[in-house]
Amino acid sequence: MKLKPNDKLDIHNILKDLDKYHPKRKGWTWRNKKSLKMGAFEYKQTSESLKNSVPLPSAAYLGNIDPQPDAVVTAEIASGRFEDDIRRMRMAAYHGADHIMVIRTAGQSHFDGLLEGTPQGVGGIPITRKQLRAQRKALDYIEEEVGRPINYHSYVSGVAGPEIAVLFTEEGVNGAHQDPQYNVLYRNINMVRSFVDAAESKKVLAFADIAQIDGAHNANATARDAWKVMPELLVQHAINSVYSEKAGIKPENICLSSVPPAAPPSPDLKLNLPYAIALREFFDKYKIRAQMNTKYMDSSTREATVTHVLNLLISRLTSADIQSTITPDEGRNVPWHVYNIEALDTTKQSMVGMDDLLGMVDIKDEGYLYDKKREIQERAVLMMEEILELGGYFNAVEAGMFVDSGEYPERNSDGIMREIDGGIGANSVVKRDENYMAPVTAHFGYNNVEQYDPSAKDNPANLIDGSTFEKPDKIQYIDELDETDNVYLRMKENEKYRNSDWLKPEVEWLGDGVVTVDLFFPAPKKIAVEAAVATGRKMNLTDVEAIHSEVLHPSEGTRVQIKGRVDFDINVNDLELPEELDTIEEEVIYDYVKKNPMKVIAGTGGDDEHSVGIREVLDIKHGGIEKYGIKYEYLGTSVPIEKFIDAAIEMDADAVMMSTIISHDEVHYKNMQKLHDYAVEKGVRDKLILLAGGTQVIPELARKNAMDQGFGRGSNGHQVASFLVKRHKAMKNDEN
Repeated sequence: MKLKPNDKLDIHNILKDLDKYHPKRKGWTWRNKKSLKMGAFEYKQTSESLKNSVPLPSAAYLGNIDPQPDAVVTAEIASGRFEDDIRRMRMAAYHGADHIMVIRTAGQSHFDGLLEGTPQGVGGIPITRKQLRAQRKALDYIEEEVGRPINYHSYVSGVAGPEIAVLFTEEGVNGAHQDPQYNVLYRNINMVRSFVDAAESKKVLAFADIAQIDGAHNANATARDAWKVMPELLVQHAINSVYSEKAGIKPENICLSSVPPAAPPSPDLKLNLPYAIALREFFDKYKIRAQMNTKYMDSSTREATVTHVLNLLISRLTSADIQSTITPDEGRNVPWHVYNIEALDTTKQSMVGMDDLLGMVDIKDEGYLYDKKREIQERAVLMMEEILELGGYFNAVEAGMFVDSGEYPERNSDGIMREIDGGIGANSVVKRDENYMAPVTAHFGYNNVEQYDPSAKDNPANLIDGSTFEKPDKIQYIDELDETDNVYLRMKENEKYRNSDWLKPEVEWLGDGVVTVDLFFPAPKKIAVEAAVATGRKMNLTDVEAIHSEVLHPSEGTRVQIKGRVDFDINVNDLELPEELDTIEEEVIYDYVKKNPMKVIAGTGGDDEHSVGIREVLDIKHGGIEKYGIKYEYLGTSVPIEKFIDAAIEMDADAVMMSTIISHDEVHYKNMQKLHDYAVEKGVRDKLILLAGGTQVIPELARKNAMDQGFGRGSNGHQVASFLVKRHKAMKNDEN
């Protein structure tokens, strides 16, 4: 199957023959970095362009160039319905994402054991396997469509960590979170069990060349005062990174999460930049994954975007290798399509906008920045020394040293305390028998296979004619376990909106019917929120709730955003679609007008007094026809119809542009016919291009009323100039 930009992704096709599908590639892929010349600009920190993409909106004025930053860009996508997430993955890839993180969909971090399968993962977790396989299969097609490898990512944690790592290797997952400290501190999984599981998991990740992201950032997401745990973050990074290397993961596949510990209105850069530099200096052989700060995030899209841009500035100043994106979804409890895409566009716009920043500015090696960076590093070293004095990591956790909201060495005694012999899976680790034998690939520790076959020491899976890593046909694929809750039933419910003429608005799932409405009330917040919800219900929305509110003044007013559901759908065949006007490249217009000067008579016709619309189509400030060198004579408003033609004759003009909004009794179309008739009467109709425009103008009806073309709502100077050039050229050819 090959995806075409103008065709919808067929989910049924993705689900077809999943039992026979195996990923076409494995392992993590970094971007091919290269300097680029695009349009009139040169870029230093960019990567290869995409084959198919959606440029930033303003790129329309710059030749639709779409420079891609050099860092891998992340999109976190997980609505709980993997068939709908696949569609969003395709959107994300078009906007520059090449690291798709599926978080919480399969709930790997919450599994305490396998639902089905063996420690080697032959059976794996059936429903999870299907999700991974379907999404990886879809991404195989999507990356061919955009022309860039896409890294697929999820979590290896919980008591089933090693099994999940095997599953990920089998199914072509390219990146994973793996950090035993996450299990210990935030899931209360036994320390010994977590680190033993991590050794096996990391060995498997290393075999598959899967990039590992650690979980140290959860400390500042959990601590009472996030900005005080910066020394601890360095310590956690150090512990997991060294452990990963010992298990065999290559340093270039170890990625440290540099979540800024603070957010506005704190002095963002003064707190976050020293930490990011301290991290980069201490761990220069590893990759840095710049994750965004969500601890202090509210539901404001504006605030989230500004926080994101400030974080991106730090990323550029510290040369982040993976750039995460931020959305207000956590404050709204719904993963929105549009915010995923806006976050990606914010990242692309900011990183390209700050291209070669370090080539223009220097980071000072003295003063506050240097001193604060050094202080964070010194505190981290002191903390590590105390951990060693206590007897190691396990004893330090038992003493409550981690996620304490005091800035080390200060203690507030509110850290997370775990017992060495406590937690989930306590006493579940046993020493292997001396003759323990495991004939499988990427196994941590001794497995004694050489006693059965000396040649199997370097390839123990030979003893069983290859494990699932070498022979994926051995994987036992189970399609669905639940007869009442599965993808086929979900898709059957909304099949009406899949590849058909029926549409329904959506926010996260196909045909969910969710809409958002922005409202303002001149009332205090408490009243405004309830008034907004009541308004939504009076608009016949169901499941109405306020998703954001902010006081603009304590007594003068409050802004509220609500969401709700509509119970209707739209058939596209019932829509009256506006005519699309063809345009030609701006450079072609410039060149033609330079060689063939043109003059236009313009104004508002009849008894019409409006002027804003036509000035935007005329004036250079708004991208009007003047921008292309077309001269115009503006006659003003309420211009008698005859005056347009008389002025055109007097000034030897090439065209007349009449603007009209008043439409009662079809007066706007009557004036068009009148304009044409007077031009005929004066004997100049075949020499003049007659155009009419306005919000009530339908191009087809304008032509029926003797205009060469009509321009309706939303028309712009580029469209008008394109038509003028094409028509002028055609008239010249007719004369010749």
